[in-house]
Formats: sequence, structure tokens, C-alpha cells
Amino acid sequence: MSEFAKVLRLLSTAQKSAKGVSVYARYVNRPAGRLLAAAAYRIGVTPNQVTALSAVFTFSALITVATVPPGPTMAFGVFLALSLGFALDSADGQLARSRQSGSTLGEWLDHVLDCAKLATVHMVVLISFGRFFDLSNPLYLLAPMAFQLVTIVVFFAGILAEQLQRKQEWERKPQQPPSALRSLLLLPVDYGVLCVSFLFLGNRDFFLDLYVVLLVANVLFMAAFLVKQYRELSWTGRVGSPGA
Repeated sequence: MSEFAKVLRLLSTAQKSAKGVSVYARYVNRPAGRLLAAAAYRIGVTPNQVTALSAVFTFSALITVATVPPGPTMAFGVFLALSLGFALDSADGQLARSRQSGSTLGEWLDHVLDCAKLATVHMVVLISFGRFFDLSNPLYLLAPMAFQLVTIVVFFAGILAEQLQRKQEWERKPQQPPSALRSLLLLPVDYGVLCVSFLFLGNRDFFLDLYVVLLVANVLFMAAFLVKQYRELSWTGRVGSPGA
């Protein structure tokens, strides 16, 4: 067995649970991230360096969306850069777990860049709409703003719930196996699918329709997600007092 294959095998034991992730993350992004993590492992790149490389690809693509008129070649390049950035975002965590070198700094850096990415992606769509799209209805300009709001609320709520769960030791409860139906239903709200949508940025009408469909899916997901978290936190009765 080659050294690369041995590293891949090692990384396969350092995977997060598949519960709560879409089929894209499970069958596309994580396997791609595993290949990139294996390559990084072989050449001695650190997890934080992989995180930084992910940011380079991601924000280069986002700058392109804001500054370059949409077209087929541009859209394909943006799709590739965003998808590669997302795969590298998966690779850094896999690499850290395989080396047992995860750190508070690395987790902080990863979350800060994720937040910046999720806020910026819809900001540049709004800029592109205003600069390069001859919109038949100005209400389309509200879509990126609404999408940004939904994305940030879900991101913050998820991070906060994770911290509360750690504090209350909910993670000791037995985990249910991942649901195939849930993984499929989560597909429209996966960031990877949003990356794929940029492949159609050069086709104005199709991209607008697709973007609005993804927005609606994310709004519905946010409503269900927040209700679920509210019920779980209310049920425990041990959330604590809100901060000053």
C-alpha cells in the first residue's frame, strides 16, 4: 500500500459524525477534503495553513463576483474556487484530528473565517446584482440581504447551541444514526450547493430563480432549526441567565 493510501486510511478514522449533514457534505465535500488533507499531511502543511489557503480561494472567488461581469468562463472559475475553498475548509479539520493537533486557536480561526465567508458571499451577490444584472424587479435586491440575515442567524444560533450543549454535557446522550432522508432534505441549505449555484451565474434568469429557491429553502430551514433549538433549551430548564 502506498504512503498516500495509508494516510487516506488514517484520515478515514478521523471523520465527524454524518448526522445533520447533507448528502453533498457526506459524499462530495468530505471525501474531497480527505484527499486534500492527505496531500497536506504528506507535504507537512499544518491545519492552520490549510485554513488560510481555503480563505485565499474563497475570497478570491468572492472578489471576482463583485468586480467581474458574469459570463460562462467567469462563473465556472468562481464555482471551482468556491468549491475548492469549501473542500479545504473540510480538510483542515480532518488534518487536525488525524494528527491530534486540534487547538483552540485553530477552531477560533476556522469559525471566524466561516462567519466572514457566509456574510460576504451574499454581499457580493448584491453588488453583482446592482452592477451587472438588468433586474426586471428591484425587489430582487432584497434577496441577498434576506439570505445574509438568515445565514448569519443560523450560523450564530448553531454555534451558541453547540457551546450550551457542551456546557450542559448533552453530548453524552446516545447519538442516533444519520437519517438518509434528513441528509437529502438538507441538500438545498448546504453551502456546497450554494457554491454550485455560482456555476450558473452567467445565466441571469436561471441564477436569479435558483438563488430565490435556495433563499426560500434556507428561510424554512431557519424557522424549523430555531423552533427545534428553542424547544430543546426550554426542555432542559438549565440554560442560565442571559448576558448583560
